[in-house]
Amino acid sequence: MFYDLASTSWGPEERAAIDRVLDDGRFTMGEQVRRFEKSFAAKFGVKHAVMLNSGSSANLVGVAALFHVSERPLRRGDEVIVPAISWATTFHPLQQYGLRLRFVDVELETLNMDVSRLEAALTPRTRMVVAVSILGNPAALDVIRAFCDRHDLYLFEDNCESMGASLNGKPCGTFGHINTFSTFYSHHISTMEGGVLATDSTEIDHLARAIRNHGWARDVPADTTIAQPFGDNFFEAYRFILPGYNVRPLELCGAVGLEQLKKLDRMVDIRRANAARFVEVFRGDERFIIQREHGRSSWFSFTVILNPAFGLDRVRIMESMREAGIGFRMITGGCFLRHEAIRFFDYDTAGPIVNANTAHDHGFFVGNHPKDLTGEIACLREVLDRAAVVAPGFSRASGI
Repeated sequence: MFYDLASTSWGPEERAAIDRVLDDGRFTMGEQVRRFEKSFAAKFGVKHAVMLNSGSSANLVGVAALFHVSERPLRRGDEVIVPAISWATTFHPLQQYGLRLRFVDVELETLNMDVSRLEAALTPRTRMVVAVSILGNPAALDVIRAFCDRHDLYLFEDNCESMGASLNGKPCGTFGHINTFSTFYSHHISTMEGGVLATDSTEIDHLARAIRNHGWARDVPADTTIAQPFGDNFFEAYRFILPGYNVRPLELCGAVGLEQLKKLDRMVDIRRANAARFVEVFRGDERFIIQREHGRSSWFSFTVILNPAFGLDRVRIMESMREAGIGFRMITGGCFLRHEAIRFFDYDTAGPIVNANTAHDHGFFVGNHPKDLTGEIACLREVLDRAAVVAPGFSRASGI
């Protein structure tokens, strides 16, 4: 394919790291994972980082941990405010733990939660807000954190699409009580599969480590407050203190992650340079609504929403991109309320959901990569310019 959705960011350093693990012969999590966790925490300025086998698992373990904190744990039936657009596993752990979701619409241009609706979404049952920075673009995390602090709510920041982004100089993925990242193949760093839970809470860190590893006490520091040792070493070695999962990462992932972290800043710089070109070539064409940067985006991808005011044919446009060898897909997971899985959820909406549906019905994204995309972006512009024919009765100059 001429312009695909993603490409590898690996080089000889990652292959050498894998070889070292293979030579060592230990493949389940160990020293390489511990070193990656320490480096990740230092990189993002958080006290604790827990590596998992995916960003989805990081979300699951983070929600589980909040049901076991010693003070003000979440309870089944509590309400959580969520954006209408995100990936499915932003929402699934909330449903699996019996929480009730309150969906809020997004802003059409940033694609992030419309924070002007937060107060209207609040009810006496609200206990948490899930903030998602869509495709590298920081949500209004400062506003959301202030709202949570004002109302004594947890902030759960799903930053799985936005590693390397920042708002007012503060890294995304550090605003929440719990913050999650993904290191999947197409993301800002890749450890094959992988994810990270980051927090400044030592209690949440210890809970997450136990939940990650079968609910086992073995991976929790000896000075933990979440469980007191029995003094029976035979039993202690196989002691289960919480309901847990096996969502451990591999040593291979930790070793590769150490090399990828070294490259993150440079790779984000390249993505931002590509974004500058993308914005320049599409700026001013009212047929296309492109993502407006808020803060400092790490530009996971480039979104395009076909302006409904012009009656453009998305099927025709996608066929033209397909013929040109340009990969595309829906924006994140689209409007989650449109998926069949919603029938399993206890939920409602805080006001009408308009912009998320517009993005779902008229939008798509193309890839961004940590390499120069000048030619690919130029080709995309040519293809869209030819294919985006204004429907009869619409005026290209009419605007929205």
